[in-house]
Amino acid sequence: MNNENLDNILESIDLSSQPPLEEPARQYYFLKKCRVFVAEEEKRLGRKLTACVTTFGCQMNARDSEKLSGILEQAGYQLTDSEEADFDIYNTCTVRDNADQRVYGRLGHLNGLKKKNPHMKIALCGCMMQEPGTIEKIRKSYRFVDLIFGTHNIYKFAELLASSWEQQGMIVDIWQNTDKIVEDLPVERKYSFKSGINIMFGCNNFCSYCIVPYVRGRERSRSPKDIIKEIENLVADGVVEIMLLGQNVNSFGKNLEEPMSFAGLLREVEKIDGLQRIRFMTSHPKDLSDELIEVMAASSKICRHLHLPLQSGSTRILQAMNRRYTKEQYLALVDKIRIAMPDIALTTDIIVGFPGETPEDVDETIDVIKKVQFDNAFTFIYSKRTGTPAAAMENQVSEEVVKEGFDRVLRTVQETARERVRLLSGLTMEALVEEQNEQDSTLVTGRLSNNTLVHFPGDASLIGRIVPVYLKEYKGFYFLGEMAGGEG
Repeated sequence: MNNENLDNILESIDLSSQPPLEEPARQYYFLKKCRVFVAEEEKRLGRKLTACVTTFGCQMNARDSEKLSGILEQAGYQLTDSEEADFDIYNTCTVRDNADQRVYGRLGHLNGLKKKNPHMKIALCGCMMQEPGTIEKIRKSYRFVDLIFGTHNIYKFAELLASSWEQQGMIVDIWQNTDKIVEDLPVERKYSFKSGINIMFGCNNFCSYCIVPYVRGRERSRSPKDIIKEIENLVADGVVEIMLLGQNVNSFGKNLEEPMSFAGLLREVEKIDGLQRIRFMTSHPKDLSDELIEVMAASSKICRHLHLPLQSGSTRILQAMNRRYTKEQYLALVDKIRIAMPDIALTTDIIVGFPGETPEDVDETIDVIKKVQFDNAFTFIYSKRTGTPAAAMENQVSEEVVKEGFDRVLRTVQETARERVRLLSGLTMEALVEEQNEQDSTLVTGRLSNNTLVHFPGDASLIGRIVPVYLKEYKGFYFLGEMAGGEG
């Protein structure tokens, strides 16, 4: 929805009437209320109000933060990167314990800012808020927080924001689950030329180490028509690349009245005129179909990059993780993908130190890394998450053994990834220019179809364009290059 249409909708709302019950009309009503509150406060202070959205965690959280930013901007706030703002919101992650600790540490800083600026509002949302015990801890130790909500009711942000203006004290609105999907609300995109698109929410896999199904809820897919309409509107607004987002995109469509496979959705998305690149994440190996491989191989728009989480190369550990595939099945799947798409870049997630893991299990993981030759891997030390089956397992691995295994895995990943990236040396490939280089303003940074970064001479006029780049100098995990011939 563009700003002009939204302004027209808000202009027609009568705040003296009762708020509508249906969504998203109800949120538009409260958004108009927020505009009134913000305008009154600006008049009192004699300046614009500012808001800062801080994102922790995954691509799903990043997309949620764009929605939060859209509401705040339409409410009248001026968005800023500074936490010395009038409204600060942390969109939290709880996949690993250190993410929780970072939030608690940062809250102490916000408390100091609020003492200097008493009218400042502080909000917390996201996955961490759905975790058992979190709310009580915040109520007890962080009483200066004004608003808390979770993952299931993020669409209610305008309503909750209005409530924070109308009443004193901490507001807590946490849902344990939902089947609701509410769209057509304001979004403030980080990039004008690319965007994430939620195609589904939640997860049904219940990997034994993972908190996501408990904090994000069960799988629910959006209507394909709504997804296509949203992408068409984005393309009309200048977007050339979209990323389809879901906890497990391969299981998209299973709960729809008229089921559609993820591969079927990709076929429809590919038909959209003006859309040049399609990405998606994340794929679960157990659900990646032959149909999806065929669609990817035949496509000129789907990027040559697949993120395929391994987690462990040991079948014994995979079974304990409830991943529902074996080492051999994973390797067979990779062979099938590479035969269909020899130029595919494969990236992965690996956990080291899962309960019961031995050095021999780590050897199995290293064996998979060497056989697959991943282009990159996100390697994590196992983090115990309260409420998951793995947290209750007795055979937790000592820090010393975990560190030794982690270092071995990381070293192998770096060696193989460098060799994979080096293979591109001397080629000319198309790159989507994303930004001016932070270290050198004479350079721009582009992303290849396979997700590799390349830095090359250029100016801001190239941002958002797809151009051919000669990959001149290999630098380990990225390239220095130069534009080749004319523009793409």
